[in-house]
Amino acid sequence: MKIRKAVFPVAGLGTRVLPATKAMPKEMLTIVDKPLIQYVFDEAREAGIEHFIFVTGRNKGSIEDHFDRMYELDATLEARGKKVELEILAHHQPQAGAVSFTRQQSPLGLGHAVWCAREIVGDEPFAVVLPDELVLHTPGCLAQMVEAAKEAGEKTNLIALQEVPADQTHLYGICGVGKRHGKMFEVDGMVEKPAKGTAPSNLSITGRYILQPEIFDILATQERGAGGEIQLTDAMIGLAKAQKFYGVEFAGERHDCGSKAGFLRANIAYAMARPDLRDGLREEMRKYVKG
Repeated sequence: MKIRKAVFPVAGLGTRVLPATKAMPKEMLTIVDKPLIQYVFDEAREAGIEHFIFVTGRNKGSIEDHFDRMYELDATLEARGKKVELEILAHHQPQAGAVSFTRQQSPLGLGHAVWCAREIVGDEPFAVVLPDELVLHTPGCLAQMVEAAKEAGEKTNLIALQEVPADQTHLYGICGVGKRHGKMFEVDGMVEKPAKGTAPSNLSITGRYILQPEIFDILATQERGAGGEIQLTDAMIGLAKAQKFYGVEFAGERHDCGSKAGFLRANIAYAMARPDLRDGLREEMRKYVKG
């Protein structure tokens, strides 16, 4: 199963990290020296994605600008002999025609945002990548899923899963565990934010999916669910009646950058993974953890 396209839902308001996101998209918040959206773009490109589809909303223009060329900056860097900086910009620049943008005009939830990409995705399997969830690992989470998709076969769907504490399952979409197939297992039911004590497992749905295009037909008529929004999990439950879903327990350290604490942890984790920053950061942190 070849996965060529990835959808990035980036229309959210980022209310959990206000006031930082009042005028700046949460996807442009910086982890060390790159915005969140660049990390997930790089993860998708590493996984072999060829077409990157961003579902945006109001006040998200800086995301489009980020993936465009800034000729004035290039010219200034070249005039000043900043070859390293030019190489960094060139490395992160998408190929011409590889990026598309479409609008989610109303904040109706993740499922609705994915549905907004239907005309660009077309009739082929595709990935969904949530930009506020980062996974620190090489190869990346999506690359692991694409590799698993080769074993899953045609007309199957995959969900990235990771364990969460049992007392927190009510905060996530949770999957039931069925028959094992190597690194994967058949998903035996899904529930969005189950009531405490009712979750079928402690495996939570992370922000990485590989879905078949039939999901769009279900999303077109999907009723609102948790939070009064059109939930992607609810649509996947409907699709699971006709197609197989596999869970992929990925390797890596998951960071929820949509929360303030998660955002801070991600900055520390990604900086500590950098040989050029690790020692200096460790020394600085000692000043704040004494006693």
